[in-house]
Amino acid sequence: MIVDERLVTYINSLNQGNTEILNQIEQEAMQGEIPIIRKDMQSFLKVLLALYRPAKILEVGTAVGFSAILMAEYNPADCRITTIENYEKRIPLALENFRRAGKEEQIILQKGDATQLLADMDGEYDFIFMDAAKGQYINFLPDVLRLLKAGGVLVSDNVLQDGDIIESHYAVTRRNRTIHKRMREYLYELTHHENLVTSILPVGDGITVSVKRGTALEKDG
Repeated sequence: MIVDERLVTYINSLNQGNTEILNQIEQEAMQGEIPIIRKDMQSFLKVLLALYRPAKILEVGTAVGFSAILMAEYNPADCRITTIENYEKRIPLALENFRRAGKEEQIILQKGDATQLLADMDGEYDFIFMDAAKGQYINFLPDVLRLLKAGGVLVSDNVLQDGDIIESHYAVTRRNRTIHKRMREYLYELTHHENLVTSILPVGDGITVSVKRGTALEKDG
């Protein structure tokens, strides 16, 4: 917990909740011990969607489809969502949840290793949500930035590792050191990249919001 637990509990108590299908999927995920985005992140994501109204969304890390459905439900604009998942056991659950939510035509699931799938993708996305294997964020970044349009938004979830990100390499348990090192590299790259404006926020387990510099018009010119 990177913010006082009582404060988070109070903030979440003000949350008006989600649609019935999202509430059902969230409950099922909790029962199955499948991680989904936290309630404060859900609220923040809704605000970003209301602000940017992205028409073309890419999600890296589907899990059971909760966040993709949330983006489809709460984006004021008509949008298409492409989401990537590599964990075979969760793919059928996600597809079934898209069907239950009536979003199977709006959300397209790409099955396989995100590193390869991203490298093979083209086109541009208005909004990219990164919520996959944390140790791979730095490896995904070059293709993610290539796919993000000028003026587009990149949101990355779970970047502060329950506060461990501020600890030294040797203070982190051995099995987490590689992820710790790579996440620090990722945060440095986001905050120092010449084409990005980035803020790191203590929402949920930490998020980054990055805007790609320029406009589509400038890019074309």
